[in-house]
Amino acid sequence: MSNKTFIILIACAVINILMLGAGFYVVLNKISALESMVNKITENEEGQETDKQMIGQMYQLDTFTVNLADKGGNRFLRVTMGLEMKDEKLSEELDKRLPQIKDAVLMIMPSKKSHEIDTVKGKLALRDELIEKINSILTTGQITNIYFTEFIIQ
Repeated sequence: MSNKTFIILIACAVINILMLGAGFYVVLNKISALESMVNKITENEEGQETDKQMIGQMYQLDTFTVNLADKGGNRFLRVTMGLEMKDEKLSEELDKRLPQIKDAVLMIMPSKKSHEIDTVKGKLALRDELIEKINSILTTGQITNIYFTEFIIQ
């Protein structure tokens, strides 16, 4: 074999080794980037699960039974709910303002027709309306959610 052929073979081998090294470098960078993305997603999901699992202090209201605004007045709603709050001190104000809260609930619920609240969307709208009205009464804090523990339309 001539010197010229030997140098060309060595040059080709060096180029191939450099190309393989560059390929491994690119693949390793992509893998580490994917691993960091997976770690971030996992951390976010764990954080969200923790947030979902953390429920604030609950204040249980009595059961309400009201006539609905349907024609004939023969439909009624029976509902029991709990109010979620972040601050435990708010329960003292809820105790003091309980007549106002019951009045607000008893003014809103009888104005609804059964077809307005028999869907999930309707129940969510009712929940939002109740939260807004109750929070407008409170001065030391806010309720963050309402949980319906009983919801019967008959």
